Formats: sequence, C-alpha cells, structure tokens
Amino acid sequence: MSLHRIILPLTVILLDKCHSVNNCSYNDLLQIVKKLPSSDVRPVKNWKTPTTVFIDLSLYTIVNLDTSLETLTTYIWFNMVWNNEFLHWNPDDFCDIEKMLIANKNFWLPDLYIYETIESHRNGSDIQYLDVSSNGTISLSLPLRIVSSCNLDLTKFPFDVQKCTLSFGPYIHSVEDINMVTKLNSTQVFQNSKNIFSSKGDWYLHDITVENSTFLVNNVTYSQVVYEISIKRASVIFVINLIIPVCFLVILDIASMFIHFETGERLDFKIAVVLGFSVLLLILNTMLPASDTLPVLGIFCCVCLAVMVTSTVGCIATSYMFMLSKTKQNVPRWVKIWIMKYLARVLFFKVHMPQQAELVSAESAEKGNRVHKNTEICMTIEVRKTKTQTDAELSVEVKLLKKLLVEVLNIRKKITCVMDQDGTESDWHFASKVVDRLFLIFYLLFAITMLAVVIKVWVT
Repeated sequence: MSLHRIILPLTVILLDKCHSVNNCSYNDLLQIVKKLPSSDVRPVKNWKTPTTVFIDLSLYTIVNLDTSLETLTTYIWFNMVWNNEFLHWNPDDFCDIEKMLIANKNFWLPDLYIYETIESHRNGSDIQYLDVSSNGTISLSLPLRIVSSCNLDLTKFPFDVQKCTLSFGPYIHSVEDINMVTKLNSTQVFQNSKNIFSSKGDWYLHDITVENSTFLVNNVTYSQVVYEISIKRASVIFVINLIIPVCFLVILDIASMFIHFETGERLDFKIAVVLGFSVLLLILNTMLPASDTLPVLGIFCCVCLAVMVTSTVGCIATSYMFMLSKTKQNVPRWVKIWIMKYLARVLFFKVHMPQQAELVSAESAEKGNRVHKNTEICMTIEVRKTKTQTDAELSVEVKLLKKLLVEVLNIRKKITCVMDQDGTESDWHFASKVVDRLFLIFYLLFAITMLAVVIKVWVT
C-alpha cells in the first residue's frame, strides 16, 4: 500500500513533465495569457504604484516642412515599453518560449498622445501586435507619420536651422498613474536617427535632444518626454539661384556709377539693371518662404532695390544739372552755399577753380561798371562842354576819340557776358559732380553696411 502511494505521485509528475516538454504551441500559451485580468485597467497589483513607460524613437525622414502653415510632417520609428505585473510564465514549461507577438486588444495600452500633433497619427496600416515577454515586459513598435505644429524662425534663411518639438505623454493619466521616461539619451537617439535618416534633399538632420519633464494642467501634473528635432536647410540651390545673381546685379549697379554722366549712357544702364533686378525678384519670389518672420535676405533685396532706385534718381539729378550748365541758367544761391561750398568740403573736393574765376569776373565786372559810369560822366561833361562850344571849335581828333571810346565799351560788355556764361556753366558742372559723388558714397556705404549685417546674422 505504501509503495502504491509513492509510485502514483511520481507517475503524475513524470506525465506532467512530459506534457510540459511537449507543450510548444503558441496557442496554448495564448490561452493562458488570455486568463489574465481585464485589459481595461492599468496592470498593477497596487493602484498606488505608477506604471513606468519607456519611450524611444528614431527619425526616418522629413516628409515636408510647410513654412506658410508652420507644420512639420515627419516619419518616425516609435517604440514604447512598459511592464504588466500580472503577465508572466515559465519559459521552461513552453519549450523556452520567452517572447511572443499578441494582438494589442488583449492588453492594456498607455493613452499615449503627441501634444504638437494637428492630425491623427493612427491609421489602418498601424501594426496591431505587441511583443510580450515572459517577465511581463510589453513592447509596442510601430511607424508613425506625424503632422505637428512647429514655430519657425526664418530670419537666417537660407542658412536657417529649425527646431521642432515632439512631446509624448498621456492625455488622461496623471503622473501618479503613468510616468513617461526616455529609453535612450540624446546622443544615442541622434546616432540611431542619423544611421537611418533618409534625406529628401531639402533638409538635413542637425541634432536631436531628449528630456523628461512634467507640466501642470488644471492643477494636475502630467509626465512627458520631449524630443527636440533640429534640421538644417540645404542652402546650395538658394545660393546659386538667388544670392549670387543678387550680388552680381548690385556690383554691376555700383560699377555703373563710374560711367560719365555727361553722355547719358549711365542712366540707360542703371534703368536696365533696376528692371533686371525687379524681374529677378519676381521670378524667385516663390523661392522665398511665406512666413510672419521676414528673412534678412528678403530685407537685403528690398533695400538693394530701394538703393538702386535712389541712385537712379541721383543720376537723373546730376544729368539735369549738367543740362542746366549747357543752357546757361543762373545758379541759385543755396546751390552755391550748400552744395558748392559746404558739401564739396565734406566730400573732399579740391579748390574749385570756376569759383575763383567767378570772383575775378565779378571784380572785373564791378571795376568795368565803375569805369563805365566814370566814362559816361566824362562823356556827359564833355558833351555839355562841346555844346557850349561852337561847331567850328570841334576837331577831327575829338570825334575819333569818342568813337574809339564807344567801341571799347562794347567790347568790354561782350567779354563780361561771355565770362559770366562760362562761370555759370562751370558752377553747374561742379555742382553736378558734387551730387554725383554724394550718391556714390551713399550707395557704397549702404551696400557694405547691409552686406555686413546680413553676413553677421547668417554667421551668428
């Protein structure tokens, strides 16, 4: 009787062991797993114990960055890991099965939400299976196409680096229920993303940083993991098609300032350059991103166009002054004082010879007027004397002397008139040179200053 009691349990144990060794079916294991507590509640034995969810992602590509709508479309490989305290089995009982794929409808899932998203990232192509381990660890891996909002700063366009964030966290459970934690550090996440990143040519992956944080909403604290994705624009196409042509046109317009304005060819050339610059901006307008933040390159192009128009107006002014010098128009007093005197000194002009000629001609004219007045007085006195005398007393020499004096006075008047006209022509010509140099210096200073500002913004 005692022997029977010993042999029977041993037989049951051996049969059970043989059955366990032969239990290699996923279905048998699945039936055991399905007997776990309901998947509608958080899988913890003590409700005060928070569930730690480890998050990891790898950026695969940048699908699109819409600068007008300020939206970023990315494609990522996402992974989320947490522990189910009710899930466990002995791999030795199931032919060393340590992991298996089970439909996610059988388990509780964290209520993951991406706070920057503006479109649903869930669709029918999502993977519906979980990687379940024997120790209760559950892993969810799936690709996600995310359309998120992103605050853009286009000041340094086309050498800008944009930083967009993706914040992963629960929408319902507070930090007392779910604690979101990053699985890898920033260096590892960036390296993994760099290894698989597929560039479309418009953007390059510059950096990825990750941090754990919390935020407060309605006096409730939530946990989140924030990924900051830094992408750099591919600027080669903009340099070749936009920046270089703009610089060439600006240099060409500056060089046109050294063409003599007397011939009128400068004005025609500058108008052609301004028209070409305007057409270039119209053609390349689609290349500039539409945003509330105006790029410094756009400001530079607008300022260059304004300076070109201003220099064209200056060219018109100098041509008008040169025309006045040909028509012998009188020079206004304010032109002589402010342009020919003060402005000429500021612009380092040498002593103006026509001004000295004007002073000499003015002095000679004044002396000539005095001589003319004295001569007229003398002639009046002489005429009165001759009237008192008889006609017989007048000699032939006196008549010849009177005629000679009248001819000398006429010659003096003609010389004075010619000298005044030459002085007027020289004054207008000198004033046009002063104004022309003023616009040239203004153009150079403005262009160099704007270029230095643009380069400084791009470099810093």
